Amino acid sequence: MVKPSDTSRATAEQIKSGPSLRELYHNHYRIGAAVNSRTIGSQRDLLLYHFNSITAENEMKFESVHPAEDVYTFEQADRIAALAKENDIALRGHALVWHNQTSKWMFEGKDGGLVDKETLFARMKSHIDTVVGRYKGQIYAWDVVNEAVSEEEGELLRQSKWLEIAGPEFIERAFRYAHEADPNAQLFYNDYNECGPVKRDKIYTLVKSLLDKDVPIHGIGLQAHWGPSDPAEDRIREAIEKYASLGLRLHITEMDISVFEWKDHRADLTEPTAEMQERHAERYEMAFRLFNEYKDVIDCVTFWGISDDYTWLDYFPVRSRKNWPFLFDVNHQTKESFRRVAALVQK
Repeated sequence: MVKPSDTSRATAEQIKSGPSLRELYHNHYRIGAAVNSRTIGSQRDLLLYHFNSITAENEMKFESVHPAEDVYTFEQADRIAALAKENDIALRGHALVWHNQTSKWMFEGKDGGLVDKETLFARMKSHIDTVVGRYKGQIYAWDVVNEAVSEEEGELLRQSKWLEIAGPEFIERAFRYAHEADPNAQLFYNDYNECGPVKRDKIYTLVKSLLDKDVPIHGIGLQAHWGPSDPAEDRIREAIEKYASLGLRLHITEMDISVFEWKDHRADLTEPTAEMQERHAERYEMAFRLFNEYKDVIDCVTFWGISDDYTWLDYFPVRSRKNWPFLFDVNHQTKESFRRVAALVQK
């Protein structure tokens, strides 16, 4: 985490002196942020003033809450849930079934090989019953299955231990178990590169196949880890319209806009250039103009963080490189990107 300057960091009074995103967009959709056990303290003032939905960045993922078969560790997740409850903030759950950050024991049999299919499903159900059941009535939406669609040409689903052991049925089972555990929670399939035509069509195919089987799925999560030029506006619009044609709700679930193109490997900048800042503002303005156009199908826009002092994009994909992907800078001051997003709905 980048340490802000003591002299220029926004105070709580300064933060509250400007417009609030959650208030500006209260007639459109919820404004969310991913948080973790550190940022609920270090970015608390921004969080409480601007956001009315939160997602635990990692604290509710499998390996965080269920490190061993008979061991659950809910302390950090409970802190985030308590903050949401105490401040009347909606809570999204992330994520129940994922190929990554799943404890190894989940897939291991007693002989050290892969567990059998029925044992895997029994473990999955037990995990979902326990985790979803713990937050029943508080978490309004779950990312039930995360990133199961393949990036590879010619295959629909990503190669994973879930797929290897259980076949495609693991996706259907996850949604059915989650619905049984909390019939009132909205259940989402969540993925990245969701606007690229090839992966978009695969996501559509997967979700339609679930609907055709009457699987309880209520929405699609578009992660929206985007760059300065990709995806193009037309691609985003096409994806929104295609997903919405299934009759499901849409959430923007993990939004950040890198100031670097994917192939830009520079690591010498201490701050974004003026050109980068302007492009960043233009991209956010474009994105929120689109979201507003489709506010009848989009219920929540969640950023995968709050301000530039902490982002998973630091050091990814280039080691030792800072990134600046949010609407608030490292000192919690609003950026031009914020002002463009706010201006779209200010009277």
